[in-house]
Amino acid sequence: MSDDQIVRAIVRPSREAVAELAVFGVATLHEASGRTGLLHHAMRPLVRGQRLCGPAITVLTDAGDNLMLHAAVEVARAGDVIVLATRTPSTHGAVGELLATQARAHGVAGMVLDSGVRDTAAIIEMGFPIWSRAVSVAGTTKERSGSVNVAVLCGGAEVHPGDVVVADDDGVMVVRADEIGVVIEGARRREASESVLRGRYAAGELSLDVHGLRDVVRRLGVSDDGPPADDVGRE
Repeated sequence: MSDDQIVRAIVRPSREAVAELAVFGVATLHEASGRTGLLHHAMRPLVRGQRLCGPAITVLTDAGDNLMLHAAVEVARAGDVIVLATRTPSTHGAVGELLATQARAHGVAGMVLDSGVRDTAAIIEMGFPIWSRAVSVAGTTKERSGSVNVAVLCGGAEVHPGDVVVADDDGVMVVRADEIGVVIEGARRREASESVLRGRYAAGELSLDVHGLRDVVRRLGVSDDGPPADDVGRE
């Protein structure tokens, strides 16, 4: 008897909370979360300019088999993000045009695959968001057991069902369900602070002065061979 399982009932964050997270970019949320939850930088978008934010439906399977991805599409609700992890490293093309088509038809917001994707031209044309480790035509079987909605390690980050997955051109991260409120508040504070800094930098101030970084450079013993560049060559 296998220990693998399909868990259909999970606790999802409110739509309002997901919508608030979706306002922010991955870089801002990563900083606001204490620099946690970031997936490996190899996880890249199939199409640049797309964004993804939604509750995770997790999938754990053997490398080279996508049976449980098909099961996950049935479990997923509109707005969910399917997150695939494999028990051993994989770059197989676990998702192709047909699986992406049915996922989109069932309201899946997108997928994050710690493996590969294929039929990329067709998936790009349909506009279905996918972040993956690789593009590969290597096919998969549908013969091995696995699990849907268990804790997984995807791209080096732990993802639990119902955590929020956020992705953009900079990368992919996961916000733990029990930390969403804290991360949202941290992201708001960070954006407010950056708005002020943006204005100061646009007016010509330097971050070396604004953040007191000149003193840090001196403390580290870095030599400075002269005046600021604007003064070079002046009498």
